[in-house]
Amino acid sequence: MTNLFGETHRDLQDRFDTRRLADRIDERLVHDYVSDDDRVFIERLDMFFLATTDADGQPTCSYKGGDPGFMRVLDPKTIAFPNYDGNGMYLSMGNAVANPKVGLLFIDFVNRRRMRLQGRARIETLDSIADPWPEAQFVVKVAVDQVFPNCPRYVHQMAKVAASPFVPHVGVVTPVPGWKRSEWACDVLAEGDPANLPEQ
Repeated sequence: MTNLFGETHRDLQDRFDTRRLADRIDERLVHDYVSDDDRVFIERLDMFFLATTDADGQPTCSYKGGDPGFMRVLDPKTIAFPNYDGNGMYLSMGNAVANPKVGLLFIDFVNRRRMRLQGRARIETLDSIADPWPEAQFVVKVAVDQVFPNCPRYVHQMAKVAASPFVPHVGVVTPVPGWKRSEWACDVLAEGDPANLPEQ
C-alpha cells in the first residue's frame, strides 16, 4: 500500500462504500516507478496536462505539447520534458520551484487510455540532458512517486487533425505566434524574442 490516501479521501470512500475498491487499486495498480509499458505509453504521446500549486496552495493546470517522444523516461524513477517559449508568466514552472509536488495526466484520445503520474519536479539547465530539445529554455525533471492508470470510460475518442506548427524542430524556423506582434504585447517582449525581428 502507498500513501496515496489521506483522511478526506477515506471519508469519501467510506461514504460511497469504495474503500475496498480503492485499496485494491492501490495494492494492484499503483507503483512507484515507470514500468516498460508505462514508458512506451508516455513516450509515444505528444501532449499531457500538468498540475501544480504555488507556495500558498493556489493550483493551476497547464497543457504541455510537443512532438511524440518529447516527454522522456530517463530511468524508472525519472522523467523529463522541455520548457518551450510560452506567454512569459511561468505559472507552472514558478509553482514547481515553490512547491515541487506535481501531477501529470497522460491521455491517449485515439485509443482511449489515460494514466496519472505524481512526483517532484526540478528545473535544470539544458546541458543536464543528452540530446536536448531544440529551442527549449530548460529541462524539467520529475522524480516519480506514484504511477497508476485511470478508468478511461469518460475519455472521448478523438482523432488528431494536425500537429502544431509552433513545435520547434532542428533546421526549421519556428513561426512567431500572432499575439506576440499585437499592440498590447509587442513593446514588452523579452530581449532577443524572435517576434522583435521584422516580419519576413
